[in-house]
Amino acid sequence: MTPDRELAQAILQDGDERAFRELYRRHTPRLYLLVLRLLGYSEMDAEDVVQETWVRAIRELAGFRWESALGTWLSAIGCNVARDQLRKLKRRDEREQSPGIDSWVALQPPEQVDLEQAIRRLPEGYRTVLVMHDLEGFTHEEIGTALGIAPGTSKSQLFGARRSLRALLNPVVEAEDVARG
Repeated sequence: MTPDRELAQAILQDGDERAFRELYRRHTPRLYLLVLRLLGYSEMDAEDVVQETWVRAIRELAGFRWESALGTWLSAIGCNVARDQLRKLKRRDEREQSPGIDSWVALQPPEQVDLEQAIRRLPEGYRTVLVMHDLEGFTHEEIGTALGIAPGTSKSQLFGARRSLRALLNPVVEAEDVARG
């Protein structure tokens, strides 16, 4: 198997399409799952984000310093593109929705919430850090670098995300824990 660095060099030097296809095939499945989770499982938006991620990555490939793995770098770009997409979607939703609908939906108690639904319901910052750390295996330092936040902020967001997940997955137990202090 040709190392990522050699494939990247072939792309930069010769515009080698075969090398690009190999990198794409190698890294896109993990990238797609990451952005799919970050975007709350919107497949169409995830496909758009993956495409834009690769466009940006190829444009910035010459500046990649290989201080991390190529997959890590691609994931960081994907996270940023996904965050941009979430901001666009939020602005569009705010224009299209009537006031108060999100509040009403958020107050509806889930009869049975699975993990994927619970992750989808997390606030964007919580969801991003949780997915990157617990599902993708990034360190807090890598998350901080990718998102432009301090590692301590990543840790704090992860703590909040896990607590929120517990409340979503088992609201009765969490409510009792909160009542006990």
